[in-house]
Amino acid sequence: MTGSLLFEAIMFLLGAIICVSIAKRLGLSSVIGYLLAGVLIGPYVLGFIGEEGEGILHFAEFGVVMMLFLIGLEIEPKNFWKMRKTILGMGGIQVAATMLLSYLLFNFLGFDWKVSLVISMAVALSSTAIAMQTIKEKGLMDTNFGTSAFSILLFQDIIVIFMLGFIPLLSTSVSTNATNTHSESSSLLESLPMGFQTLAIILSVVLIIVVGKYLIVPMLRKVAKTGVRELLIAAALLIVFGISFLMEFVGISPALGAFLGGVVLSNSEYKHELESTLEPFKNLLLGLFFMAVGASINFIVIAKSPFTIGGILIAIILIKAFVLYVTGTIFKLKLDQKLLLTFSLAQVGEFAFVLLSFAFGLNILEQEQMDMLLVITALSMAITPIISIVNERFILPKVGTKESVKRPMDHIAKSQKIILVGFGHFGSTIGRFLRSHGVEATILDHDSNRVDFLRKMGFEVYYGDATREDLLESAGIAEAKIVICATNKIAVSKAISKIIKEKYPQVELMIRTKNRYDAYELLNNGEQNIYRESLETSLVLAKDVLSKMGFRKYTLNRQVQNFIKYDEDSLRRLATETKREDAYIFKAKKELEQQEKFLNEDFKRGIVEFDNHWDSEHIREILNKSKK
Repeated sequence: MTGSLLFEAIMFLLGAIICVSIAKRLGLSSVIGYLLAGVLIGPYVLGFIGEEGEGILHFAEFGVVMMLFLIGLEIEPKNFWKMRKTILGMGGIQVAATMLLSYLLFNFLGFDWKVSLVISMAVALSSTAIAMQTIKEKGLMDTNFGTSAFSILLFQDIIVIFMLGFIPLLSTSVSTNATNTHSESSSLLESLPMGFQTLAIILSVVLIIVVGKYLIVPMLRKVAKTGVRELLIAAALLIVFGISFLMEFVGISPALGAFLGGVVLSNSEYKHELESTLEPFKNLLLGLFFMAVGASINFIVIAKSPFTIGGILIAIILIKAFVLYVTGTIFKLKLDQKLLLTFSLAQVGEFAFVLLSFAFGLNILEQEQMDMLLVITALSMAITPIISIVNERFILPKVGTKESVKRPMDHIAKSQKIILVGFGHFGSTIGRFLRSHGVEATILDHDSNRVDFLRKMGFEVYYGDATREDLLESAGIAEAKIVICATNKIAVSKAISKIIKEKYPQVELMIRTKNRYDAYELLNNGEQNIYRESLETSLVLAKDVLSKMGFRKYTLNRQVQNFIKYDEDSLRRLATETKREDAYIFKAKKELEQQEKFLNEDFKRGIVEFDNHWDSEHIREILNKSKK
């Protein structure tokens, strides 16, 4: 029964649903849930999947393949050129320094110099899958830490190509290990003479670039002309799987080819369509990859030499953490950003599996060394989310910037009556508009570099997590009248709402939401001041469309206000029905019909009673004279 493909699929899905749900309920990253699920259902605990996990990790690599293809799509050559200093600088320093220190460590432990060099290459690479998933989950991509981490990971993804091209030069014997263990899946590299293997890798990269430009883009144009969306989905999957097959046939990582394919297509007109099509597949397969990593942790190997494996694991993490911290210092990152970078990238990444397997196939590594290094790699990836939680909950709160800058004497207020949480594109608009009317706000933001910039502009600002009560107290919540949640994270808004209800009921809370469903959740939580970010903008656009079609502006402005009033009333009535889908759909349909009826009646009445107010010839003449 356990050998059934359907049974294993059920175990994967059931393990993911249960463990990820528990992890999210405890406030942990979904990555921890996936890793724990993999450990539990894997061959060394409950034994629900695979014999010693064979083949699981190989199949699950498609998640990393999809992710790197999508990352490649985001890297337009002109943007890559703009980021060249951080990519080459931070990435180059991190890889070179980590390789040097790791080489010295393994050389000291008695490993052959070739083995030490291969291991140092693998150790220098961090996990793009874990780091990027965590950064995006926590909304840190637009911070200085997010940019720095992305630059380092991008450099690593590129340098792997050259590492794979270099490793065959270290081998002096014919590849037999791979042939003995995988006789049915021999690659082109294994059949080539040693000197031609590096050339084959370079030619494969060139082939992907040429095919992407002159074959894939024309194919997508022809598919798009059919107007059949299913064909476009099939074409997107064909591109990724085709490139992956080519790279696997050659004998190198499919994920590298996918990344290059993404870069080639980043300037095409189908970039955004490919992104939206592949995103759901990526998320599902990435979860499978994390579970496969958990399942691949070989507890038998760990039991044979626990102290050796534990010692090497700790040494590697410390080396990587030290190099990352120094790299952050060289590039003048703030302390909190350096700590985030240090703890997020201190693991050995998924490409280590590729490099180590490649070196093992070329007889550079022995079986015992291979087993030990694969376990260390998997363990380092598995404990990374735990280390990050320790950093965020126990270290960052004590060392993060929290002080405010005193205002110049000509500013009116010592402590502000308004606290603004989040100063992104939404919050900055609010803050600037308030300030233009002489109203200052105390701003809370999680990006310390943005904090410094705001202070130079004269804003009173605190760095840190706004869900912490001590930070809100430092910002003056006890004397504040209004707290504005301008962040797009509903979890943050709900946490602040809870603190205000329990400790500061006199403070009025005004909350931004991304959509109706977030608004429903907050309304059911007792909040009243809800502002949906897309509502007014959508209506302004619709109003301008009708204006261009000849409708009167005065009537349209009145109708916009009526629409908002009716929609807000409807929102509050529907909030109680969201848990029952059938009742919600029925009631929502009735609400829409009623709104349209009221608006139509308002519109007809407005034509007769009010439509002479704006756009009349008399008003137009006055406005034209005032402009002159």
